[in-house]
Amino acid sequence: MSLKKLFGKSTANQGPTVDQSINRLHETLSMLQKREDYLNKKIQGELTTIKQNSKNKRVALMALKRKKLYEGQVEKIGNAIMTISEQLIAIEGATANLETLNAMRLGAQTMQRIHNRMTVEQVDNTMDEIRDQMDVAKEISDAISQPIGEVYDDDELLAELQEIEELQMEEELLSTSAPPVRQTVPSQPEKDLFLPSVPTKQLTEEERELAELEASMAF
Repeated sequence: MSLKKLFGKSTANQGPTVDQSINRLHETLSMLQKREDYLNKKIQGELTTIKQNSKNKRVALMALKRKKLYEGQVEKIGNAIMTISEQLIAIEGATANLETLNAMRLGAQTMQRIHNRMTVEQVDNTMDEIRDQMDVAKEISDAISQPIGEVYDDDELLAELQEIEELQMEEELLSTSAPPVRQTVPSQPEKDLFLPSVPTKQLTEEERELAELEASMAF
């Protein structure tokens, strides 16, 4: 924020503005510092004169007097510089405080305007409406997520699964306890061995009588 906007324009009765005062103090401070540097150089010059005329007491004495005068001026200028610096710090600090106060006042006015449009009761009502709508949204979500069709009981399904597993275990136990069936592999018959053929069906009555007759005739 500009200092001119903060304090307004100056008039003949009001005197200089803060900006004008600060600028004038800075100019004076700069002038005094330059004057101080000039006098310090003069002091160094007089000190050199004193050293060069150590045998000429009159010249050395006059140079020493001028050196003392310059040193007195430097001391006064130093005090003035310190005073002006303190004034600058105080004015800048007061300006910052006033700007801070105006900003805080503006903030308070803004908050007051906002609160005039919003009360605690309105906030409570709004929060209640939000909670109600959240409950409605939850109920809708629960209703959508409900399964459609027949619903199976998990306990019944687990019991049935356990029965199936038990039957499977019993079948496995029975299959492992039964004796193994030996499979005989017929040996390869010798080529020269003659084996009679075994009848594969039961003889009829006529065939049996014929066989008996052939047997009696053989005796």
